[in-house]
Amino acid sequence: MGRQRSRSVTLSDVARLAGVSVATASKALNARAEVAPATRQRVLQAADELAFQPNVLARGLISGRTRTIGLLTDELGGRFSIPILLGAENALGNEQMSVLLCDARGDAIRRRHYIRALLARQVDGFIILGDSNDVRPPLTRDIPVPVVYVYGESSDPGDLSVLADDEGGARLAAEHLVALRRRRIAHITGPESYRAARDRFTGLCAVLAEHGLPLAGGRPWYGEWTQRWGRHAARTLLTTHPEVDAIFCGSDQIAAGVTHSVLALGRSVPDDVAIVGYDNWEVFAADCHPPLTTVDLNLEQLGATAVTHLFAALDGRLAPGVIRQPCRLVVRESTGPLPARG
Repeated sequence: MGRQRSRSVTLSDVARLAGVSVATASKALNARAEVAPATRQRVLQAADELAFQPNVLARGLISGRTRTIGLLTDELGGRFSIPILLGAENALGNEQMSVLLCDARGDAIRRRHYIRALLARQVDGFIILGDSNDVRPPLTRDIPVPVVYVYGESSDPGDLSVLADDEGGARLAAEHLVALRRRRIAHITGPESYRAARDRFTGLCAVLAEHGLPLAGGRPWYGEWTQRWGRHAARTLLTTHPEVDAIFCGSDQIAAGVTHSVLALGRSVPDDVAIVGYDNWEVFAADCHPPLTTVDLNLEQLGATAVTHLFAALDGRLAPGVIRQPCRLVVRESTGPLPARG
């Protein structure tokens, strides 16, 4: 006769071993606040000893939640999307939450279809990932569960949006250059239509004004997020304004192109011209010669922060508004060491 398969461990088994009621065991395993810490620990230890695996479907029916989050993006393959998604997925996984990921590819019809599909699967909430750190039309009116926008600000002030602090990141770059005693700082960046480009210029201007410094080159050099634009703009800038001793670039791609032209013109980096990029995109920043000092957007943390606020919303504590997460400066050889104090 074949060996019988052992029966599954039930919540009643856990409650019996812990010496509590089934209701108390359920509350403890679902992190309900009304259970005493010592009792919760006893229940968790009993569940661990018995290798208890809760029935997710049954738990969802009891709690009214499926422990599943819909994550809707417009650009899955984008430079910024993947790190944000990794940060969000790690944070959700730590809480034993599942993720249903949908890529609308910037198409409104696909977006509406995915919203309906995710709602049909009874997701507990949504994270809406933008394709730029910019304002976007809200989707909240179509979604009856909590929503957090990340790397894209909803135009509805009643929504919660989590963004990278582009203005603050630019301030870090500018303050670093000023601390290096650079006094003729120029700015080459992407399209003026991007709020990120405008915010980064605003942060630079604020620091220059605080130190009584003019913007070298007379204006921000708006263009494209490309190496080609960086090369072209730097050649023109340094030919017409040879006094420039530092260039803050709106992206690492631009900074890589700027570095190429500075060296081609016979200037040294960083001795003659210090260069700072933005994004900390390894393929451009770390592999540039010399490697680029740059601003890191902390994209994985951005995704994790969005999840934290979504959990708060699921608990009824959604605070509308805009949260700007700080960036950090990564110092490499393109700016050189700080001068000695004396």
